Amino acid sequence: MATALKSYRLRLYPNAAQLKQLAVDFGHARWVWNACLAWRTDAWKNEQANVTGVDFTHEVTFLKTLEPYAWLKDASSVVLTQKLRDQDRAFANFFEGRARYPRFKRKRGPQSVRYTLDQRQIASTFRTGDLLKLPKLGALKVRWSRLPAGIPKMVTITRDAAGRYFASFACEEQVRLMVPTTKAIGVDLGVKDVVVTSDGWKSENPRHLKKRLRKLKHESRNLNRKRKGSNRREHQRARVARLHARIADARRDFLHKLTTSLTRQAQVIAIEDLHVRGMMRNRRLAQAIGDVGMGELRRQLEYKCEWYGRELYVADRFAPTSKACSACGAVQAEMPLKVRAWTCPDCGTRHDRDVNAARNILNFATAGNAAFARERGGEVHANALIEGEACTEGVHAGSRKVRVAV
Repeated sequence: MATALKSYRLRLYPNAAQLKQLAVDFGHARWVWNACLAWRTDAWKNEQANVTGVDFTHEVTFLKTLEPYAWLKDASSVVLTQKLRDQDRAFANFFEGRARYPRFKRKRGPQSVRYTLDQRQIASTFRTGDLLKLPKLGALKVRWSRLPAGIPKMVTITRDAAGRYFASFACEEQVRLMVPTTKAIGVDLGVKDVVVTSDGWKSENPRHLKKRLRKLKHESRNLNRKRKGSNRREHQRARVARLHARIADARRDFLHKLTTSLTRQAQVIAIEDLHVRGMMRNRRLAQAIGDVGMGELRRQLEYKCEWYGRELYVADRFAPTSKACSACGAVQAEMPLKVRAWTCPDCGTRHDRDVNAARNILNFATAGNAAFARERGGEVHANALIEGEACTEGVHAGSRKVRVAV
């Protein structure tokens, strides 16, 4: 058993009164965010003293005592405080170079607020899958697709662009490790097949966006024809948003099932360190690559391997995985993308391009790892390190340090 922080995202079904109160909480939290952001931006431009969300919290408390701002009392004070804490975190990410400058929030589009939970009253709710009680909202109807094993401290309520409401939270839980196995696989990501493994298995590509692209274009054209500010435009905007949400949900469900299947079948998983952001700059392949979700697939593999006691290895992005022969190690001068199958001129081995790349990813990612070689009975190919390459150690976000061939 291992302790892990597991997140949950459950669908909510508020009644009419709760919808009204949620609209108030969303609006007040948005106003506090924008007012504080304008204040901090002005102070920064004028080179005044640094101000934080805590400083503006005192201002909000004072504004509530004034008649023109008495409406701020309609929202839960916890919601306003947590929104200012979010802004502090956004500014910290900006100053440390992890994100861009915080932006003002719009009325239309996704909304979110966060509530703290009373630990004395919430325990029974999460153990039995009962109604979720929040300040000024009362008992919310929740679709408990999974019952959490832990008790969260805070709950985030979101409304997406399609008008759906969700409750998100995280709990510390005990995760049961998967049964150890001796199998090791290399995983090659692509567009024709999302995943191709070194043992020849191909996942195919559901192409979630392409299946609905014609419908999406039709609905988007109808949206552009509607007059701005009209009710018909708002109804059409919601229709387009629901279509986008359906595509995103299908892609997320497919990736979760795929990554869980990979972690169940192998003890060692090797992937390639792809530069997804750079690949998205290819205007001919950007749509297809984005529809695959390569970055999300790697993220899921990383935390699932850490949860279930699997080992994740990462091969260097510059390793010649497609041009090298997995049988003899000979590296070809060129290997155009249109070539899907080829024969090695040195040893005569016939290769499927993707399966060969997956086998090379396994070889390059595990090269120089003596423990892996002993576990596999010396099955690591000697050509895993081609001439002129070395092996260095890098820290990976998964369950342990990995060997990365560079």
